[in-house]
Amino acid sequence: MKSKLTIGLIILLLINIQISKAQVPQTSQARFQALTAKFTNTMFGENVFVFDPGTNVKEIQNVIDTLYNQQHPRKSEFGLHRYALLFKPGTYQVDLKIGYYTHIMGLGESPDDVIINGSLISKGEKNGNVTCNFWRSVENLTIVSPAGAVNIWGVSQAAPMRRVHIKGDIQLHDNGWASGGFLADSKIDGTVFSGGQQQWFTRNTDLGKWQGGSWNMMFVGVPNAPVDKWPDNPYTVIDKTPLIREKPYLILKGSDYRIQIPKLKKNSTGISWINRGKGEDNLKIADFYIVKSNVDNSESINAALKKGKNLIITPGIYHLDKSIKVTRPGTLIYGMGMPSLQSLNGNPVMEISDIDGVTVCGLTVDAGVIPSETLFAVGEPNSAKSHAKNPSFLFDIFFRIGGYGEGKASSCMVINSKDVTVDHTWLWRADHGKNVGWDANTCKNGLIVNGDNVTVYGLFCEHFQEYQTLWNGNNGKMYFYQSEMPYDPPTVDSWKHGTVGGFASYKVSDGVTSHEAWGLGIYCVFYKAPVIVDNTIETPIAVEENIHHKIIFWLNGNKESVMKSIINGKGGPVDVSKRKATMN
Repeated sequence: MKSKLTIGLIILLLINIQISKAQVPQTSQARFQALTAKFTNTMFGENVFVFDPGTNVKEIQNVIDTLYNQQHPRKSEFGLHRYALLFKPGTYQVDLKIGYYTHIMGLGESPDDVIINGSLISKGEKNGNVTCNFWRSVENLTIVSPAGAVNIWGVSQAAPMRRVHIKGDIQLHDNGWASGGFLADSKIDGTVFSGGQQQWFTRNTDLGKWQGGSWNMMFVGVPNAPVDKWPDNPYTVIDKTPLIREKPYLILKGSDYRIQIPKLKKNSTGISWINRGKGEDNLKIADFYIVKSNVDNSESINAALKKGKNLIITPGIYHLDKSIKVTRPGTLIYGMGMPSLQSLNGNPVMEISDIDGVTVCGLTVDAGVIPSETLFAVGEPNSAKSHAKNPSFLFDIFFRIGGYGEGKASSCMVINSKDVTVDHTWLWRADHGKNVGWDANTCKNGLIVNGDNVTVYGLFCEHFQEYQTLWNGNNGKMYFYQSEMPYDPPTVDSWKHGTVGGFASYKVSDGVTSHEAWGLGIYCVFYKAPVIVDNTIETPIAVEENIHHKIIFWLNGNKESVMKSIINGKGGPVDVSKRKATMN
């Protein structure tokens, strides 16, 4: 018995992906070791699998299934493993199964360069409930569904789908509860079945048909979007996306890896990839420093940035004792495989100077035991430069305060610079997991915007202890907002400020003279106390009419709790007897 255990440990160390023996049977470990060596022998390291269309399809499916069996169960929600699965251009007969911390990517210049003849699967573990199906991603490939099959992309927050072509139907649920999600720059030939999704944000996507929706479904720059009849139906439709640059994507051109950078678009509709790579810039892999969790730390990462390198951050968990400092205009930081960056000393994880054209994408940012003032800062306080000609973009940046373990901060993201666009973010003070409680995982605010001309597409912000979102800059634009207030104020008085009951979820400060927002869904679940919230949204009266399509919902909790108004004392209330209220 002892010798068998020793052999098993040696094999696990060799493959270094820490798949437990319960998930990889002892009899198949040697075989899986060989497959791992075969698919992870690239510059990206041990947690990045690269597949070739000439490979035996059973081997590829074996890897996918093995990783899914490890990453799908709910116990992996706060697990330590991170993976990226990359597919070279070609055709594959496989089913794509995606669990926690799994990022699946095609390496073609167009999504149609990587064809998956099979299904896309992200399911709930029990009773179809996918409200905790977080931290997974799929992008830049085509799914050709078998006859009669429906792709199941049952997800909630932090699960983006980008540059995907579905030749068939897709359902955004698993016949149970769902609380997602984000879809951009994609083409769905068939029907999207939203089912039990409470909310969803779709941008620049070509739809065959959209069916269903619960409370707050938003479409920006989407041809054939459903008809907007708010509040008789839950749809908010903006015909054109005013300003966007699609997320950069990794390609393989011959034997060379590159990162394509899509061009800036104004007043756009539909997908960006009709004309393959037209007008796009690209960066060679030599322009990047490849960051690996078993090699790098704050010092080595900053040293690479000082040398003028961009970063590719590979799957792993990075404990950073100093902030990553981004000081060079045009820097690109590209995360693959859901890498997690955690503060060790109360430092921000990343600080971006007040500079032009920075792009950051695909990161999870965790608070640490020592409280941080903020975890992620764009620009210094009182930044005044205009970046309108070369704005910065943040894609798929996710924040966590607790849940995985002990974590504390004052805020998650602070944007001081002007002309910054955020395309999908989830800021989350954990409501479940480890080290969760009113005095355990403390954090006042999710997002603070101090800069002017900041735009956010798809803002998910939940459970913070004061304002979930605090907007101090002028000319801000927010397209889609999903927010749950904190579950756990222990008393009524613990969630008051002055004579005001509770904190508004969405707060536009008194000095702001111009601001506009569309599609705001705000929900409450006060389990601990009969909390009274005076306003779920607060704005200066002058901008109140620019807050469009609002819904508040009393989900559950103490039966004496109440949200008294939607905005500035108007609309509502909602409580256990009347659970939903809407306004135009």
